[in-house]
Amino acid sequence: MSFGGHDPYQPLRPPNGGPYSPPPHPGPYVPPQPGPSPYGPPSPHPYVPRRPPSLWQRMREDDWPPLGEFLSGLRLHGCLWALAALCAWPLVVGVLAGYPLARSARRRARRLFPSGARHRLVDPGVARVQRTRAWTATAMSLLILAVYGRPEDVDQAQEQFMMRITITPWLLLLSAPVVVVVLFRRSSPAARRAMRAPLRTAGRTALWYFGGFTTVPLMVAAILYAKNSMGPDAGRWVPLALLVPLLWMLLFLAFATGPAVRTAFNTADVHAALPALLTGVLVWELAAIGLAMGGMPPGPPAVRFAALVGGPLSVTAVAWWEIRRLRVRYGVGW
Repeated sequence: MSFGGHDPYQPLRPPNGGPYSPPPHPGPYVPPQPGPSPYGPPSPHPYVPRRPPSLWQRMREDDWPPLGEFLSGLRLHGCLWALAALCAWPLVVGVLAGYPLARSARRRARRLFPSGARHRLVDPGVARVQRTRAWTATAMSLLILAVYGRPEDVDQAQEQFMMRITITPWLLLLSAPVVVVVLFRRSSPAARRAMRAPLRTAGRTALWYFGGFTTVPLMVAAILYAKNSMGPDAGRWVPLALLVPLLWMLLFLAFATGPAVRTAFNTADVHAALPALLTGVLVWELAAIGLAMGGMPPGPPAVRFAALVGGPLSVTAVAWWEIRRLRVRYGVGW
């Protein structure tokens, strides 16, 4: 048999016709030497796959699943669902109808006012001091009420607490423009140009909150007017039509109020020191309003004076310390 003039049993020759030279041998075999592995020491802990977060962990992290995933995550037996539908059907209907509404309102609130700071420099030391100051102030207030307070003083303290919760967002809406104007006047032209875009975003979120607060009483007035002044058909269907947007707006305000107050309507995106500045201004405004509406705290004159100015002074000191740490540690300037 012919292989095109080539003997397959002969070694291959180079193309130039020279003698065959086998490839160089790498040398004698050397067994691997004992020593540290080039890939590092083996891990003492075996790989354990991470468990997916539970339903409540997802909801705490602002990841509210759709209604189907929420119901499957409850992991209730079919008999329990049937028992709940028979004995507590209003609760079941409320969950089926209210959960999608609450999820929609919460998603909108977290889109406008994230629970975690987006651009704010979070200093763990400052947060720890703020928590300590808040708990200390609460304990001192309760101690003064327990030692010197009368029943009417306790009622007045509760009224002032609810009053502060109600008027704090409005004070922020009124105080923030003044503080921003002062900050703009103290900033350089380059810093002013950089702050204009986030300032517009913060203004839009504040208008959303202000619009929600304004819409709620208007909807309530429309429902009362429809029930009392319109005909029987309109008096029945108009309140039902307005009930769903009213509930959505109430849920939006409930989910947005806490982050809006903590972030001062996202003013941290404008300047990192703005939340601390607004906190220092707001605490003195609340103290003045509380003094005008409720008078001095109970107790001897020295205790009254300390209770009146101790809270605002401590908050102002912590805010000033936070601004100083922002300047020294993170280079945040004016």
